Amino acid sequence: MTASLRKILGRFPRLKQFLRKVHQRLFSGSSVSSSYEQIQVSRVDQETSRLRSSWQSELLPARQRELVERQLAEYRRGKSIDVFDVMVSALQKIAAQSSCRSLLEVGCSSAFYSEVLKIKQLPFVYSGCDYSPAFIDLGRKCHPDIPLSVQDATALSFGDEAFDVVVSGCCLLHIPEFEKAIAETARVAKEFAIFHRTPVVEGLPHQYFRKQAYGVETVEIHFNEIELLDMLRRYSLECIDTFTLSREPDPATAGAWHANRTYVCRKMHNAS
Repeated sequence: MTASLRKILGRFPRLKQFLRKVHQRLFSGSSVSSSYEQIQVSRVDQETSRLRSSWQSELLPARQRELVERQLAEYRRGKSIDVFDVMVSALQKIAAQSSCRSLLEVGCSSAFYSEVLKIKQLPFVYSGCDYSPAFIDLGRKCHPDIPLSVQDATALSFGDEAFDVVVSGCCLLHIPEFEKAIAETARVAKEFAIFHRTPVVEGLPHQYFRKQAYGVETVEIHFNEIELLDMLRRYSLECIDTFTLSREPDPATAGAWHANRTYVCRKMHNAS
């Protein structure tokens, strides 16, 4: 039923856009992301600077955790949760082909992915960091035995190649200085880097949006995929696997697409 509905709406982008607006008006207070507004190019610097610290809001951790608790309970019962499944698949491949065991999640929120790893019995030793003190406080309450710290993704305090695997946990899209965050992820990673749940566009330049995330105004960046992959290579990260969570045509530009993807990268130690 869901697949059929998506197929129908894909043929009628204006109807899809209208229904999305109706849904946002009805459920903006309870949905994860809603009320998207594209930021004009002339205002990108001003708006991204204004909203850079939005994810430090003390309102966010409890609201996100409420959703996460439901998802984790369903996952324990065997229900498929696509964003969890993708991360698990990526890490299972890494575990099968290497001896990598230490893992850092940048943008870990309350460290709920440590629970996903535990549910699927993945052999990684998890550490996490986040820009938000409130998220880290909650994470420490939920997981007192896991090393968690407050960190800026653009200036991590960890040493070079400190972790076998570094996961950029759905945070790159909220960081105006995203190239610095990529550089830091690459620096701290010894063998692999994963950029999880990354919104990208094909046939369009980088897109910047204001949106409501759990009722808090934030910025979200959708990256031109070709430029993003070039940037990863610039910092010695070779994309070896891609998982697509969603992909749909842009309603206004023929031949353009929006997608949400997870990129698995290998660190190229001998890159020139």
